[in-house]
Amino acid sequence: MSDKLTQEKFDRAVLVGLNAFSMSQEENATEETMEELAALLETAGGETVGVVTQSKDSPDPRTFIGEGKVAEVKELVQAMDANMVVFDNALSPSQQRALTEDLGVAVLDRSALILDIFAQRARTKEGRLQVELAQYKYLLPRLLGMWKHLERQEGAIGTRGPGETQLESDRRHIRKKISKLEGDLKEVRRVRATQRERRIKNEVPVVAIVGYTNAGKSTLLNHLTGAEIPANDRLFDTLDTTTRTLEISDTCTVLLSDTVGFIRKLPHHLVEAFKATLEELEYADLLLHIIDASNPQWREQAQVVDQLIHELGADQTPRVEVFNKCDLWTGDIRPHGEGIVSISAKTGEGVPELLAAIGKRLDNGARRVTIHLPYDRGGLLEKLYQDAKVENVEYGETIDVVAVCTPKVIGQLGPLVEGWKPHREPWEE
Repeated sequence: MSDKLTQEKFDRAVLVGLNAFSMSQEENATEETMEELAALLETAGGETVGVVTQSKDSPDPRTFIGEGKVAEVKELVQAMDANMVVFDNALSPSQQRALTEDLGVAVLDRSALILDIFAQRARTKEGRLQVELAQYKYLLPRLLGMWKHLERQEGAIGTRGPGETQLESDRRHIRKKISKLEGDLKEVRRVRATQRERRIKNEVPVVAIVGYTNAGKSTLLNHLTGAEIPANDRLFDTLDTTTRTLEISDTCTVLLSDTVGFIRKLPHHLVEAFKATLEELEYADLLLHIIDASNPQWREQAQVVDQLIHELGADQTPRVEVFNKCDLWTGDIRPHGEGIVSISAKTGEGVPELLAAIGKRLDNGARRVTIHLPYDRGGLLEKLYQDAKVENVEYGETIDVVAVCTPKVIGQLGPLVEGWKPHREPWEE
């Protein structure tokens, strides 16, 4: 399926953006979003050879940017020998079809470009499933454009022939594929839920790394855990979720989970398709919101991430705002305050403070203790392996276990814990 949007090889593209009074701020193209579109095109393997912007009261129903602007874009396409036009805005299927006819080259919108990048980058079975589902949902309403010869005949007597049969056949095929992929992703969610229940049972906190694409999430995960994830200076370099164990302190170990980077105008289908991955945010014990402190647009980018966290239902999850690339910070005073840490994942600066902030948020009162189990109560050892972090076991007069336990487990074991004292309220002293 990944071939659907990449079968047209494109190296040279003209970028087009519309800013219309009638559209929302999120829908409009700005200088910043056009720069980001150029970076996306580069990530996909293309080259920007021209940029055209248009301001109108409202989009043109047929061509989106108006006939005059289409003629201008066509001249630029021919002059620069471009073989593709990429719009920063979302195009309807009919607009995309009309523009392709008028311009004589392939036309993509921002969503299609992002989908193409995701199709190139997804590595795991789950990632590929999610991208394929999003692509089919994007493709379904655009099928008619692949059967242009039907448009002139649609509804006419005597035109119900092989072409229309093929179109309907393709639609049925894609709907079947969508249904199967949704079923496969439900199974992924079921497996994830089982894994999550096991983690909850073991009381292993989960820390999810979130942030705008290219903010440095993978670099941070690599620095903290030695995960060796490729971390290059390009958008969407990492798509598949990676989870690693991180020891915060002697008594606090967490699961650190990297997530796909967020971006403005993320295709709706892609948000839906990636919920199987991003739903981890809802069940995380802590979010690390990584912000690129070197980017002048960091406030807008942070707002995009906050909005997507809201859409995914993770508003109430505690979070630490981590200003990364602080070695490139150009302001006088670095971001600071409660719940804010400034770091450089590249150099390691500020990382000890970040670990301290994570430990402070996730401190569950666990401590290292020695437990003396009588042999007739040896069955408790298995329970300790389930509910605590067992570090050492020696067999002597008793089974001596060194483990990191939560107050709840220590309370359950009582006198078996070395140095244990029954809890007394102040008035009972």
